[in-house]
Amino acid sequence: MTASRLVWEQADGALVRRPDELAVEEPLELRLSTESEPRILSITMRTPGHDFELAAGWLLAEGVIDGPEAIRSIRYCTDPDVDGAQRYNIITVDLHTEGARVVERLMPTSASCGICGSASIDALRLLGHPPIESEASLRWPTLLGLPATLSSVQKDFRSTGGLHAAGLFSFEGELLAAREDIGRHNAVDKVIGWALLERRFPLTGAVLLVSGRTSFEIVQKALRAGIGVVAAVSAASNLAATLAEEEGITLVGFLRDARCTIYSHPERIEVAG
Repeated sequence: MTASRLVWEQADGALVRRPDELAVEEPLELRLSTESEPRILSITMRTPGHDFELAAGWLLAEGVIDGPEAIRSIRYCTDPDVDGAQRYNIITVDLHTEGARVVERLMPTSASCGICGSASIDALRLLGHPPIESEASLRWPTLLGLPATLSSVQKDFRSTGGLHAAGLFSFEGELLAAREDIGRHNAVDKVIGWALLERRFPLTGAVLLVSGRTSFEIVQKALRAGIGVVAAVSAASNLAATLAEEEGITLVGFLRDARCTIYSHPERIEVAG
C-alpha cells in the first residue's frame, strides 16, 4: 500500500514540487481471545494488507500457537465505539483453548524490531522446537535465481523504495507467496501466516528469501515454521548464523550478482552438475 505526497526536489538551482509515493505505515493492535474477553497482546507498526496473515504468523513465531488448528477465527474490530477507519487497525484472534499458550504480557513492537518484547534470547530458545531435518536439496542455479523472481513482484517497493519483502519458494524455484511491508519481520510473518491459513504447514519443503539482512528473529521465525533454507540479499548476524547452525537451518547471505555466502549447513545446496 502506498500514499501520494507532494515533495520538493532541486532542479536548476531551485526547489520544485512534485508528487511522490510513500510506503504506508499504520498501527495494528492485536487482541487475543480464548474463553474470556479479548485483551491486547501486541501493538505493531505495519503496512496495511494481509493483516490476518501477519497476526497468524506472529502468533506462531511467539510460541502462542503451534499450527493452524489453534486458530478458531480472525476478524477486524466490530466495536461500534471505534471510528470506522480505525476498525481495520484492530484485529481479534479467537483461539481454541486447547491449542494455544496463554501469554501474559503486553508487547508493544515497532516495524523494525522483533525481539524487543521478549524477555531474553534464552526465553526464545526455550520454545523447544526440534532442529530441522529436511534432506531436500536446492540446485545452485535455482538458488541464484530467487532474488530476481522476488524483485519482479515487489510492486510497492518499485514505487516507494521503502518496503521490505519476503518470499516463500519451493525447492524447484516456484514462488509460493510474496509479501511486502515496511517491517522486514512483518513481511516474514505475513508469508508464514499465509502458509498457516492455507494449511500448507509445516514448511519443510520451502525456502524463505528476505530482501534485507537476516537477524536472529528471522531465523527463529523460520525454525518455528519448519523452514530448512533461509536466504537473504544482505548479510546475516552472528547470532542468526549460530542459531541456524544449531537448529539445522541452511543460512545464505549476500545472495546477489550470481554469488552468495553460506553460513551454515551447506549440504542442502547442490553445486555440482
